[in-house]
Amino acid sequence: MTTTPDKVTAAVMIIGDEILSGRTQDTNLNHIAKYLGAHGVDLAEARVVPDVTEEIVTALNALRAKYDYVLTTGGIGPTHDDITADCVAEAFGVKLYEHPEILAMMSARWGGELTPARRRMARVPEGGELVKNPVAGPPGFMIGNVFVMAGVPQIMRGMLEDVGWRLKGGAVVLSRNVRVDGSGEGVIAEPLERVARAHPDMSLGSYPFFGPEGYGSNLVLRGRDAGELAATVDELVAALAAAGIGTITVDVPAEA
Repeated sequence: MTTTPDKVTAAVMIIGDEILSGRTQDTNLNHIAKYLGAHGVDLAEARVVPDVTEEIVTALNALRAKYDYVLTTGGIGPTHDDITADCVAEAFGVKLYEHPEILAMMSARWGGELTPARRRMARVPEGGELVKNPVAGPPGFMIGNVFVMAGVPQIMRGMLEDVGWRLKGGAVVLSRNVRVDGSGEGVIAEPLERVARAHPDMSLGSYPFFGPEGYGSNLVLRGRDAGELAATVDELVAALAAAGIGTITVDVPAEA
């Protein structure tokens, strides 16, 4: 794993043929990334995998060994292609069982009429803990460093609130933006690279924009040390000015 005293990492695994086919557009990744960032956890990788057991198990084992946390979305419903619980159990080498709390919850909701399809949603790997679902339907679960959540955005966001308190995050990443108007990346590249090389612990990126009002780039600086971040912003502004770039706007400090 890539843990340091200040850095905690996570990966997201999005499960479902409907995502890969383009039939369904994923909207969960952006929300998860921002949520993790606010808890001091860096989203380091995201994968989309099909509803294929071997693919899910292989990806999950690779990700959970590489990162501090893995969050999965999708594939925990009542249909035959909802195989996430089966795959997680296989990855951890444990059996699935019908969780009595989920069975009781569903019995109360559906008047005791638990069809085989509904009972599928009560299955949890041995050793797993429930992740509350305050929106609708059965909960998700966690096992080891893996959190398993629904793919429906509203439900996933509800479950995510029961994930946050379990995360042992690092220092929150801070972000600053330096906007350059009227200069292309060809002019910006050299001073930006020079400053980036001088601050290897910082992340510096260039994001160009074009529109009726003109063109330019937003230079985004990210880091955990507020003092170094401020100093790097000043250094970058000076380097840009020395390169003949005159229209530079610096934002106020804010969290990423």
